[in-house]
Amino acid sequence: MAVRIDLPSILLLLFWNAFITSQSFDFVYQGFNGTDNLVLEGATVIKPSGALRLTNKSHDVIGHAFYSNPIPIFNTSTSFSSSFSTYLVFQIVPAGDNKGGYGLAFTLSPSPRFLGGQGGHFLGVLNTSNDGKAENQIFMVEFDTVRGFDENSDTDGNHVGINVNTMKSIASEPASYYIKKTNAKEEVNLESGEPIQAWIDYDGLNKIVNVTISTLSVSKPERPLMSEKVDLSLVMNNKSIYAGFSAATGKKRSSHYILGWSFRLNGIADSLDLPRLPIPPSEKKSSSMNPHVKLALISSFSVLVFFLLVALISFHFYRRMTHYEVLEEWELDCPHRFRYKDLFAATKGFKDSELLGVGGFGAVYKGVLLGSGAEVAVKKISNNSMQGMREFAAEIESLGRLRHKNLVNLQGWCKCKNDLLLVYDYVPNGSLHSLLYSSPKNGTVLTWEQRFNIIKGIAAGLQYLHEEWEQVVIHRDVKSSNVLIDGDMNARLGDFGLARLYDHGKNSYTTTVVGTIGYIAPELSRTGQASTSTDVYAYGVLLLEVACGRPPIVHDPAQGHVILADWVMEYVQSGGVLDAADPELNSIYLVEEIELVLKLGLLCSHPRVEARPTMRQVMRYLNADDLLPAFGDKLSSGDYRRTEESSSGFLNVISTDTIPRSYHSSAVGDISNSSFKSGR
Repeated sequence: MAVRIDLPSILLLLFWNAFITSQSFDFVYQGFNGTDNLVLEGATVIKPSGALRLTNKSHDVIGHAFYSNPIPIFNTSTSFSSSFSTYLVFQIVPAGDNKGGYGLAFTLSPSPRFLGGQGGHFLGVLNTSNDGKAENQIFMVEFDTVRGFDENSDTDGNHVGINVNTMKSIASEPASYYIKKTNAKEEVNLESGEPIQAWIDYDGLNKIVNVTISTLSVSKPERPLMSEKVDLSLVMNNKSIYAGFSAATGKKRSSHYILGWSFRLNGIADSLDLPRLPIPPSEKKSSSMNPHVKLALISSFSVLVFFLLVALISFHFYRRMTHYEVLEEWELDCPHRFRYKDLFAATKGFKDSELLGVGGFGAVYKGVLLGSGAEVAVKKISNNSMQGMREFAAEIESLGRLRHKNLVNLQGWCKCKNDLLLVYDYVPNGSLHSLLYSSPKNGTVLTWEQRFNIIKGIAAGLQYLHEEWEQVVIHRDVKSSNVLIDGDMNARLGDFGLARLYDHGKNSYTTTVVGTIGYIAPELSRTGQASTSTDVYAYGVLLLEVACGRPPIVHDPAQGHVILADWVMEYVQSGGVLDAADPELNSIYLVEEIELVLKLGLLCSHPRVEARPTMRQVMRYLNADDLLPAFGDKLSSGDYRRTEESSSGFLNVISTDTIPRSYHSSAVGDISNSSFKSGR
């Protein structure tokens, strides 16, 4: 029997699979304390709980909260919308015993702001003049608590609706979920004052929106409450799409909270740790009280506060006199603080058997937290280092608030007397330096595909630090030993002890020369002023190191110090740039990619600052969005010859047995050791 093959359908499916796997975007908020990548208008993060409050119980107020970075949900070249999944936990607390209003909405829109949004039934999103217009380009899932906007679709005030460019729902269902065994519906009271779970899943291929809700004690039901056909590519055609929430009150009023939120493009949104979600502050019912009674209560309360302050001040001095540990100012806004005894137990008393490595300012141990069984890495700062405390504080202040998939995630910290400890994710595959230069296990080495993925990951992390965070972050110590490789062979840049921050549009005032020999930009020897361009220089050296399998500087008894960039330039001039590639690769690599990396490494480590690209430009070169400048345009061999002169200020003061303590000698290799590839 002949089988008919639907070739167009197969091609479409292959094209769609290729498209969705090329898009990646996700984030998780387990509470909102310490988050800086939110755009808030009328909303606020409640301290210390970390709950995001969109509105309080005032009349006629509006609150918006958006993730600050645009989501690449729409591809203009293919006219397809990506699939996405989002999971949130919200809580609506009405005023008094009466039902409140008016609810909240999850939205996708071309802007992180709703200018002119009205309260009440409009939930702060639209208004009477623009409701229903196609140019709104707004997709919304509303959790409405007040009936009345659309008598036809709003069958109940307590309902869930799917809206496109209008407050009139294209689909609406009373708030409920399907019980697994009986397939019957169980009602969910949206304004019960208890946390509610909601899942919104969009299938970009089949153009289906599924909406599911349940109470906190019920896991995600298998059958969604609503399943509606929606083609988002017809709704939104803007590259910049923002995800967020909007809520409003009117004559009726409620406090609207978001307790946790996760989002993923082309995948399932991450689960939330429900027991760790923040608890909103208790809100007492308003009541009419006699003014004289109020005055008496206020007076009594004032006296009580006075005595409490006296007691706190006394206790403060008592703690100091009895040598109790007192938090310093920089410690107050830092992430989770661990107990010393828990870290001591996790690392088996900081045994040598748990030692992962030793750096410039201390040792790193592997630990297993007894409560959760989670693996962590514990960095113990040397207590005899004068610089240790400064590096400790700098790493907490910077890394503690940074969040990116290509950066090491700081979990917390501990300070107990002279012991300073940082706790961050355990990264199982160690450093890039160890993978490049350690003896290969079972005859295996890093493949070119793995190396290319690693250098793209480092570039993405540096672009985030330089351009995408709220401040400019200069790492100041980019090198192979500070790049850790996770279980999926992705790069994660770590060790922010030397990092410096400053505002966008301003200049860095850092004038101290720090870093590692071989990665330090030549202008630092003249001005001492670090910049994003000095990070780019170090990244360029790292590119050459990964492609060539050689350290930045190798000591040759006959030639002295051989600089890697000069060594690669000689191959470029002779027309054999591919001969500079690491011989361990055994010619298994893409010629175009390795040539791109070698030449891009020379461009990034160019002696002239103005010749170096930004990290955003570097990403465009690596993604083949832009072509690398021709060799004669920026990679002038005459200019590059100044590398030796520019570096002489550093190289003249070092030898293989005397290296300044402020630098890490692991970056300087010797021609006789295993880090220099034989035959080169």
